[in-house]
Amino acid sequence: MVETVAEAAVRSAGEFELITTLVLGLGLALFCGLVATKIRLPALVGYLAAGIVIGSALPFVAEHFPTLLGLKVDAELFDQLAEIGVMLLMFGVGLHFSFKDLMAVRKIAVPGAIVQTAVTICAASALAHSLHWPWGQSVVYGMALSVASTVVLIRNMESTGDIATIKGQIAVGWLVVEDLLTVVLLVLLPPLSGWLAGGSGESLGAGALALALLKTFGKIAVFVGLMLVIGTRTFPWLLWRVARNGSHELFMISVIAVAVGIAYAAYALFDVSFALGAFFAGMIVKESPLATRAGQESQPFRDLFSILFFVSVGMLFDPRVLLKEPLWLLLTVGVVMVGKPVVASAIMLVFRYPLNAALTVGAGLAQIGEFSFILVALGKSLGVIEPDVQSLVVACAILSIGLNSLVFRFVTPLQRRILSNPMLARIVDRPADPLAQLPASVPHRALTGHVVVVGYAGVGRRIVEYLQHEGIPFVVADSNRTVVEQLREQGVHAVTGNVSEAGTLIQAHIAQAAALAVTTTDAIDLHRIVEVARILRPSVRILIRSTSAEEADRIVAEGMGTVFLEEQEISVAMCRALDAELRGKGSAG
Repeated sequence: MVETVAEAAVRSAGEFELITTLVLGLGLALFCGLVATKIRLPALVGYLAAGIVIGSALPFVAEHFPTLLGLKVDAELFDQLAEIGVMLLMFGVGLHFSFKDLMAVRKIAVPGAIVQTAVTICAASALAHSLHWPWGQSVVYGMALSVASTVVLIRNMESTGDIATIKGQIAVGWLVVEDLLTVVLLVLLPPLSGWLAGGSGESLGAGALALALLKTFGKIAVFVGLMLVIGTRTFPWLLWRVARNGSHELFMISVIAVAVGIAYAAYALFDVSFALGAFFAGMIVKESPLATRAGQESQPFRDLFSILFFVSVGMLFDPRVLLKEPLWLLLTVGVVMVGKPVVASAIMLVFRYPLNAALTVGAGLAQIGEFSFILVALGKSLGVIEPDVQSLVVACAILSIGLNSLVFRFVTPLQRRILSNPMLARIVDRPADPLAQLPASVPHRALTGHVVVVGYAGVGRRIVEYLQHEGIPFVVADSNRTVVEQLREQGVHAVTGNVSEAGTLIQAHIAQAAALAVTTTDAIDLHRIVEVARILRPSVRILIRSTSAEEADRIVAEGMGTVFLEEQEISVAMCRALDAELRGKGSAG
């Protein structure tokens, strides 16, 4: 009997599930992503829509019209592919964010994440219980809404250019702490499930709970210790050895192998999540001189598998929840996209960070993601929550992830609106911040003919070291309060604040300065800085660091100051070194 084309398609789909899964997943992601960008929506929305089609539309077609397509996606297989995406993306997070970076923002990231998580859990739980949900279900619901997705945050902050700034460091550090808190919640849920579900709670005991927590944190501590003691020496050395081999392919494989290998070992040996293990893998590779190359080599893989992750999120969505619980969906989205950003921004302002930084961090937290799915899935398996709650959380995740990139676009307009209101401006300006102005004890001679250095990290630090060696007075202006606190402890004159605002430069005494060195690559308004500096000190010399030729050309064309392009300065320095080396050899010969 001759096999029809449709029957052959059905047979092939069953035999090659991985290929079918990839073809449908990537094909629909491409199509829906193009449609989303055509209607001026983020491509991310298209990837989520592709998942909805795969999870809801294809099963309906396959059931009622089996000979039409005969295609289906293996959900479990797709989840594993998505897990690889989470691992690689978290590996990229670690590459951008070292342990030193976390320590630099610990004073805001640790208390901020703890307070924001606690407030969100309490508020969401109270709201749900007030509308007649059981307490156990309400608490798990609040837990799921309290934690944002690091994957989504990184993607959106990379697109806005904020990932390498102090705002990005705080936001990523904040979510790393949230992820650690989620690990605690995942440990607490099983022993607390009996009580949360309204039962007798036979499995709950103070001793058993303490033992479970001690065991979990002990494993995490051992894993982290091994990574810091052994991993920081072994894996950078391994990458260096592979790189010396000269094979592009081998180096690329070694980077991916380190990322997924450490993540898998963390899960298999220490019960640490894949995501957290991959994050530490990135932090370890960052210690290698080849970290930049490792990031570039792994970027295509991170992009590819992150698409599969977002498609997998869409597959979890049950469209019927929109009709069954529209009010609850609105309330849930409101908690995530309004409540959490307001709480996070308020915490940032209380810690005296600039309004722009507060709003940016708040925008980054206006979504939920992978850990929320894990929490509700565990709650469902323990009988604490109903299936509809899981669909509700997934629906909120899709909406918040899809709209999160748009939230970032409202940061600047919202900042202008707030500052245009005198009463609100006085509240957020925090004039009493002692780090926002220099102490009265600073001698006048140190604030006359000095250099104002904007940004202390990297290039700024080296300029400061040079000025100190030459005995030239200077003032550092940096948006990171922790950095300014440390500089003050070292006796360095420094002020904190948004360097794009006139007040920060005025507090750095720009009116008496001889030069202004803008060394930061943070998203700053150069026009505003130059305008303020030249109004207050027309003769001031302005030096600007640039990381791109296009930006350098614009700075020169607009006459904002003397520009130093990184690539050009490196080449000049290398040429000088070569000239000195060759001249030395010539004279020796």
